[in-house]
Amino acid sequence: QVQLVESGGGLVQAGGSLRLSCAASGMMFRFYSMDWYRQAPGKQREMVARITSGGSTNYADSVKGRFTISRDNAKNTVYLQMDTLKLEDTAVYYCSALVSGKRYWGEGTLVTVSS
Repeated sequence: QVQLVESGGGLVQAGGSLRLSCAASGMMFRFYSMDWYRQAPGKQREMVARITSGGSTNYADSVKGRFTISRDNAKNTVYLQMDTLKLEDTAVYYCSALVSGKRYWGEGTLVTVSS
């Protein structure tokens, strides 16, 4: 059973930084792309960043240059380094993976950016 567990969310002032982590189990982690999504209050869930099994990355335009996704295959963990946070980055952040045709989600971690 694939399990994804996020951590690292919290309250931060605008302009600050946070690093989210997602620990994966029940899957051959190194073979799969890993995604970070977020859902702000009253909005649809959107993809924030993706890292492929080969380490290629892509980002939503809204976070390019501020967020960095990375992975540690030895630890089965994917990270999201978030810098220069803005009020509009406030959301629940979810780790996700598509494994054998099924998309798995973590329970999410709340990031709140204050002014």
